[in-house]
Amino acid sequence: MARLARTPGLTDVQVSILETVREFANREIIPRAQKLEHSDTYPEEIVDGMREMGLFGLTIPEEFGGLGESLLTYALVVEELSRGWMSISGIVNTHFIVAYLISQHGTDEQRRRLLPRMATGEVRGAFSMSEPECGSDVSAIKTRAVPDGDDYVLNGQKMWLTNGAYSSVVATLVKTDLGADSVYGDMTTFLLEKEPGFGETAAGLTIPGKIEKMGYKGVETTEMILADHRVPAASILGGTPGKGFYQMMDGIEVGRVNVAARACGISIRAFELAVAYAQQRRTFGKPIAAHQAVAFKLAEMGTKIEASHALMVNAARLKDSGARNDVEAGMAKLLASEYCAEVVQDSFRIHGGYGYSKEYEIERLMREAPFLLIGEGTSEIQKTIISRGLLKEYGA
Repeated sequence: MARLARTPGLTDVQVSILETVREFANREIIPRAQKLEHSDTYPEEIVDGMREMGLFGLTIPEEFGGLGESLLTYALVVEELSRGWMSISGIVNTHFIVAYLISQHGTDEQRRRLLPRMATGEVRGAFSMSEPECGSDVSAIKTRAVPDGDDYVLNGQKMWLTNGAYSSVVATLVKTDLGADSVYGDMTTFLLEKEPGFGETAAGLTIPGKIEKMGYKGVETTEMILADHRVPAASILGGTPGKGFYQMMDGIEVGRVNVAARACGISIRAFELAVAYAQQRRTFGKPIAAHQAVAFKLAEMGTKIEASHALMVNAARLKDSGARNDVEAGMAKLLASEYCAEVVQDSFRIHGGYGYSKEYEIERLMREAPFLLIGEGTSEIQKTIISRGLLKEYGA
């Protein structure tokens, strides 16, 4: 393990898992990432390898066939995968969130039926909250579920589903008119089950096609169209309507730790590329690492990685302890994503003209890092969450 981003206090099991994942990233992910990313090809062989390692069941309780590991282990695994290629971490991220939601909030029947197949990767999860016109304003979602006998009928359009096609179960937040005192009490999360693929994958549920993106390629991002999609009331997460917003926010705290971990992984890889190149490239008779301007950049990059990693680990450990971590997860996501953009750009500058070439890995990182500034809530949303939490804590 390199000097940067060490995590004290890990168990032997955690250390073993992380060493295995790092070796997998070095052997299977990094050598293939450039070609797969540039061709926007789904990494089937890498995903099969992750299934064999049991990564899809990393946080699922042992009684349901998973490894029963903590959020901290999950975050550190995501960091290692993202160091290899961010899209790989995206394939497991929404799956982890849905597994977490079912584990924490699902009915006994939902846990027994879905979690064992999610642990093997046979069933993969996707997470759907956003819509075309609402962005971070969750209260503005328009997709509705209307009761009809023992069923609900869903209509609307959802947006930005990572794993939208390959998933078999989509945790989906919709409006349900329950007459609650708050709009947030009128929201319900449904577990929508479908066949993997594009097109109409269940009656009234269509995945139109993948959205073309600047980066974050290889993993598909899609819309989801619901047109009189009928589901039984048993599809409601936890079985009780009106709890969806609060369930989803619990999942988002996990997701923000994940985005912070992704940012740490990309930052680590950008630093590795920069520090290696700076010792090989020579100008004015010496390696550019010997020039103070470059050496100072490396020092700043390393410090930003350490700070980001520490905040991410703290937020994960807080969640594992059962404590609320909304402020800490927001801080970790804010700092790690902003620093990631800075570290990647510094690495790009150290590479000089070669950084602009598709032959060099840093070109891909330059297109991946901006996603982290908006994923799971923009930096401005994180600042809103952090400031509200601090004002509540330090209220006059």
